[in-house]
Amino acid sequence: MTQRDQGEAVNESGGPVYDRRRFLRQAGLGVAGIAGAVLLDAGTSSASPFISRAVRGAATSPPKLPPGLLAAAKKEGTLNLIADPYNWANYGTQSTPNTVIGEFYKLYGINCPVVNPLGSSAQELTAILSFKGTPKDPDAVDVSPEIAEQGEAEKAFAPYKVQTWNEIPSDMKDPKGAWYGDYYGVTSFGTNTKVVKNPPKSWKDLLKPEYKGQVAIVNSPAVAGDAFAAVWSAALANGGSLDNIMPGLRFFQKLKDAGNFNPIIANPSQIASGETPIVVQWDYLNLAYRKQYPNIKLVVSVPTDAKFANFYCQAISTYAPHPNAAKLWMEYLYSDLGQLEYLAGYVHPARYAAMAAAGKIPPGLAKDLPPASEYAGLHFPTLAQINKASATVVANWDKMVGGV
Repeated sequence: MTQRDQGEAVNESGGPVYDRRRFLRQAGLGVAGIAGAVLLDAGTSSASPFISRAVRGAATSPPKLPPGLLAAAKKEGTLNLIADPYNWANYGTQSTPNTVIGEFYKLYGINCPVVNPLGSSAQELTAILSFKGTPKDPDAVDVSPEIAEQGEAEKAFAPYKVQTWNEIPSDMKDPKGAWYGDYYGVTSFGTNTKVVKNPPKSWKDLLKPEYKGQVAIVNSPAVAGDAFAAVWSAALANGGSLDNIMPGLRFFQKLKDAGNFNPIIANPSQIASGETPIVVQWDYLNLAYRKQYPNIKLVVSVPTDAKFANFYCQAISTYAPHPNAAKLWMEYLYSDLGQLEYLAGYVHPARYAAMAAAGKIPPGLAKDLPPASEYAGLHFPTLAQINKASATVVANWDKMVGGV
């Protein structure tokens, strides 16, 4: 699978630009700029976008649109996209059926070129500001919450509220419509039941003697987004909060002292071999592993005592050369059909809770996911909370836990 290449890109402060797939901390780069940009990211997304499933089961009709929007968008004829990898969140391409971009093109016949598909959220914002007033300017972007807030502050985004606006959770959107969350990941346990016969259901369970040497994360939480999320999830389960991640660090310290924490970087081959049969990471990665590596026999569950999540955001460029196509894209993404196409890539769409409550999740998709009830009461951090928690983890992980 492809991976977004960092190359030699730098941000305005001279530090490296961090992409969706990585969360690397280097000297001289503020932790806030790292954690906020990539909290949803992991080492490499394994979700295959080309899964032939009944996405249209509950959304057989094209989305209803505001009057005149489709005609105006088709007159523009093009939608400039950026940094949407074909193998991330089921984006695909306009030539791949059963994918987000593929179904948009099939419905409306509007060309959807994707430039810099492995680019970072920071590079997306830079592109908006660099190409403004030209045909090359991105029409819509998919960025981290940090970059979404930065773009709003720089007036780089044109407010627009989709027709399903009220079903997007309030903590996943800017009240004025400058940006709004499109999909999210949730910290989960992935357990290889060929090795572990009694999968853990809670963070408390992980302390049981039967899991000695079996619990792992994908990297140090000072350098890996979903490992950082794992510490935060553990904090929520052990007296912490979105404003206090320290109990999560203490939990991992306790897990290490008990001998249950395996301080190596987990990957699919180690999960399959039994070296790290329990891995804590984003649900969409664990779910993808279950499909891609059926020999693992992976059970995926959201901890019963902690529901930690974070998301990406959509926004329309203030300088979009195809503003109506961008609005059409937004209407499609936040329609039942668009949200289900995201779900086919194992990420949870923003409207998931409302759609589940309305019975709009097709059985063909629901059977591949933990029950909707496991996603009730999710906790999403703010940017300020991310900055604070990141600084705490970076300052304390090595001396309290370390080893990864």
